[in-house]
Amino acid sequence: MNGIIGEVLPLALGVAISPIPIIASILMLLSPRARVTSVGFLLGWVLGILIATTIFTLLAGSLGGDHGGSSPVVGIIQIVLAALLLLLALKQWRSRPRDGAEPTMPAWMSAIDTFTFAKAAGLGFLLSGVNPKNLLLAASAGLTIGTVSATSPSSAAPTAIAVFTVLAASTVAVPVIGYLIAADRLRGPLDRLRDWLAGNNAVIMTVLVLVIGVVLLGKGIAQF
Repeated sequence: MNGIIGEVLPLALGVAISPIPIIASILMLLSPRARVTSVGFLLGWVLGILIATTIFTLLAGSLGGDHGGSSPVVGIIQIVLAALLLLLALKQWRSRPRDGAEPTMPAWMSAIDTFTFAKAAGLGFLLSGVNPKNLLLAASAGLTIGTVSATSPSSAAPTAIAVFTVLAASTVAVPVIGYLIAADRLRGPLDRLRDWLAGNNAVIMTVLVLVIGVVLLGKGIAQF
């Protein structure tokens, strides 16, 4: 069990340190309907991670080698995912704002003040379960869990999925829960955190995706 969790920790970190979803949750916390939209966004975010990871865990379980051994098919999928992550890292780096330039944020962020619970939940689901970067990381985690847990107790995979989901969702969950407890104290820090993340989004994601892509490439090669 500890081995599985150790394998997926870097992947969970990659999902957790995703500036755009964190910025979106902060904007919702600073909006007129903060409590409604932020809770909806958090629920959608968690559900997206959980579903994507579970699907790829089941897929890996059906593709695994004999008795949980190495699987060339899983290795090929991991190598493809690694290549996509490395290409994404290159794209993130090339899209970084130049010196003195204002970072470009998604157009939908300007409409967050008008979001309902359902729209916020839908956005959370899309950013976690459908967004290419997070989907690649959830897929990588699911493949790892499904492959490694083949020789572990039956509860290993569900537990690993739960731990991965909690860790991956933590950076959205913490500000939302903190705001529900102490809204007035968090407004200033949330504003500053939003500005810092917006300015450093491309660099943060480039480094994370590059490192995780290289690690996943190594895992894929080891399957042969």
